[in-house]
Amino acid sequence: MTAVAKKHGADRILPVLEAGHRVFGENRVQEAQEKWPPLRASFPDVELRLIGPLQSNKAKDAVALFDVIETVDRPKIARALAQEIEKQGRAIPLLAQVNTGEEDQKAGIAPKETDAFLAQCRDEFGLTIAGLMCIPPAGADPAPHFALLAKIAARNGLSELSMGMSADYRIAAQLGATHVRIGTGVFGARG
Repeated sequence: MTAVAKKHGADRILPVLEAGHRVFGENRVQEAQEKWPPLRASFPDVELRLIGPLQSNKAKDAVALFDVIETVDRPKIARALAQEIEKQGRAIPLLAQVNTGEEDQKAGIAPKETDAFLAQCRDEFGLTIAGLMCIPPAGADPAPHFALLAKIAARNGLSELSMGMSADYRIAAQLGATHVRIGTGVFGARG
């Protein structure tokens, strides 16, 4: 389970760390840079996952800070990450974000374009994509979206599925999620 710490300060995160949880998600590179270095100094075994959109000009910082990047969603980002991974000598797991609802306002690859994008990541950019991530449309039944993501992952031999949040993680787990992203269920509502 990824505890989503976005918009929560170190004072809210520290009790969760002290309770033994070690996998956290952040939406923004800059926010994570501000709060995680001192926390990691005390808890070096934390796994930090980028679960929000990534701009190519933040690829250097993202590769340096995060242990997993879940939002690889276009060739420009894949190329920037490949360059930074090589420069920094870090082999970090990457997940491709799939826009299962094909919503204009959401990031992610269209389901029908995912196979080609994964091949491009592998063949052109030399990246290993470990799995897929999705965020179903708000108010929609999440089950068909999770099932579609699992089908795409199986077809491409990918083992990681990051899907499901506080409201629908049980359904996601039933449909094969290996990671669920829980914010409200861990930290309560954001202030």
